[in-house]
Amino acid sequence: MTEPVYQTDALIAEDIDAYLEQHQNKSMLRFITCGSVDDGKSTLIGRLLYDSKMIFEDQLASLEADSKRVGTQGQEIDFALLVDGLAAEREQGITIDVAYRFFATEKRKFIVADCPGHEQYTRNMVTGASTADLACILIDARKGVLVQTKRHSFLCHQLGIKNLVLAVNKMDLIGYDQAKFDAIVADYEEFARSIGIESFTAIPISGLAGDNITASSDNTSWYDGPTLVDHLEAVEVRSAANLAKPFRMPVQWVNRPNLDFRGFSGLISTGSVKPGDTLRSLPSGKTSTVKSVVTMSGELDEAIAGQSVTITLEDEIDCSRGDVLAAADNPPEVADQFESTIVWMDDEALVVGRAYWLKLGTQTVSVTVAEPKYEIDVNTMDHLAAQTLHLNQIGVCEITTDKRIVFDPYEENRALGGFILIDKISNRTVGAGMLHFSLRRSQNVHWQATDITRDHHAGMKNQTPRVLWFTGLSGSGKSTIANEVEKKLAIMNRHTFLLDGDNVRHGLNKDLGFTESDRIENIRRIGEVAKLMTDAGLIVLTAFISPFRADRQLVRDMIDAGEFIEIHVDTPLEVAEARDVKGLYKKAREGKLKNFTGIDSPYEAPEDPEIRVNTVEMSPEEAADYIIGKILPLK
Repeated sequence: MTEPVYQTDALIAEDIDAYLEQHQNKSMLRFITCGSVDDGKSTLIGRLLYDSKMIFEDQLASLEADSKRVGTQGQEIDFALLVDGLAAEREQGITIDVAYRFFATEKRKFIVADCPGHEQYTRNMVTGASTADLACILIDARKGVLVQTKRHSFLCHQLGIKNLVLAVNKMDLIGYDQAKFDAIVADYEEFARSIGIESFTAIPISGLAGDNITASSDNTSWYDGPTLVDHLEAVEVRSAANLAKPFRMPVQWVNRPNLDFRGFSGLISTGSVKPGDTLRSLPSGKTSTVKSVVTMSGELDEAIAGQSVTITLEDEIDCSRGDVLAAADNPPEVADQFESTIVWMDDEALVVGRAYWLKLGTQTVSVTVAEPKYEIDVNTMDHLAAQTLHLNQIGVCEITTDKRIVFDPYEENRALGGFILIDKISNRTVGAGMLHFSLRRSQNVHWQATDITRDHHAGMKNQTPRVLWFTGLSGSGKSTIANEVEKKLAIMNRHTFLLDGDNVRHGLNKDLGFTESDRIENIRRIGEVAKLMTDAGLIVLTAFISPFRADRQLVRDMIDAGEFIEIHVDTPLEVAEARDVKGLYKKAREGKLKNFTGIDSPYEAPEDPEIRVNTVEMSPEEAADYIIGKILPLK
């Protein structure tokens, strides 16, 4: 195939404004390339950039030099180097991170994500696929369908990508053999049907030689389908499909520049809106009529999916960031318990029962994940028993949020059905998930309002409810000091209740052991009980090791602002072990007591507790007096 003389679009240099205007009204297709290692994903994208004249002269000169220095094609241009920007990628000849590139043709604009093929970088592939309208799944014609081909196909299907291209690459290396191409397509079709993929478009290509990329190749005269670019230009983009769906706009910001204007700003995820439409604000359920649809350029007669706008309403309704404005006659659901598919993306495994942040659209809530119903083996599609999820594993789990959220099933609306999980301590994104449906019990269980409020309970006792959360190593003196504090509060006619770690395991938590997940559930239950007691107006004292910061934060999030007081009973391990009142450290050292905090299970000390007492320098009574002195000004 004769290479054309390379020349970029002259209009870019002659009149940049005209060039931008030319592209302004073109539709945009986001797609990814994925598949196994060395299937030619980066080379294909480099070829697309090259053939669409998106490489400038200095880039081309640099590419030619790099190709000779670190390329894999001898003295020829190595198109993969246009995408593999990391030094480690060039050294190893692989893709590690997701690389995004823009290019355009006469008919359409494109953003393509080059996703890594190695299994250990599956989480990076999920990131790229989360916003894609199409997936181009590459297969090395010499190797056929591989494990990672199946993994990426399954993930694309789970992530709701409806448009799939099976690009059988490196056809030049098998002599453009039609029989081998047909066998690969048949093999892939059998797998695709088994996971629910109903259709895909198969194209024989050579990313290096350019066969069937932008022009039909004479080497595959037996193929009468579209070229890859022809197909990319013709496929329906998600924005067109979203336009036909009911109106949804997650509120990002309440726009209040002055006393005379109050609007709700956000990106319209689906549907359209115009003045006069009746909208419902969720989760409150309040309705109002659209007064105007405003942008920086002025008011619009109508706004559609993909546009960022500010909507003003005829009525003053309660609506804030995280709420969703939706079509009044076809609103999304509101619930707090769901079945979901989760892709775990962190080196540390999922901790069942631990609280994570869940971010869905503009909503951020606390969430706990139950033990997976099953893990999905993407190689066989078998459902495997699992107690947790490790890096790159995929499982179906039930999740519970601390308050109701607005959602649509993921297959109907990515914006209100897809979420990420964030570790509360490190702020790392640890998982990505898709909501399937709400659990029926969450729709049938409602909070029953009562006439006697928590303020009334507290007023009768003439005190402000508090949770005094004592945390520290076993033997630090938590229970002793908490007992002293309660006695002093009783003398002062305060209404209190002490929850002790050992005592609650005789009843409420007698079914729990001392594994990490059991410890988390132990603290969660105590937090719920403490919350109920503060609703009754009590000052609650709790004495628990509670070794994990995330679990103490979970309880803090349950309690009303300012009512949770963390008290670190700060005792060095050697001092606590020397006391060993219950003989537990001795058993742990002898290996007779597993998962004992400080020995074979970690203790995460508070970083910024409200109160810290040093039991090496203070007696229990002195520590109690110190704590009383700190909390008395709080009433």
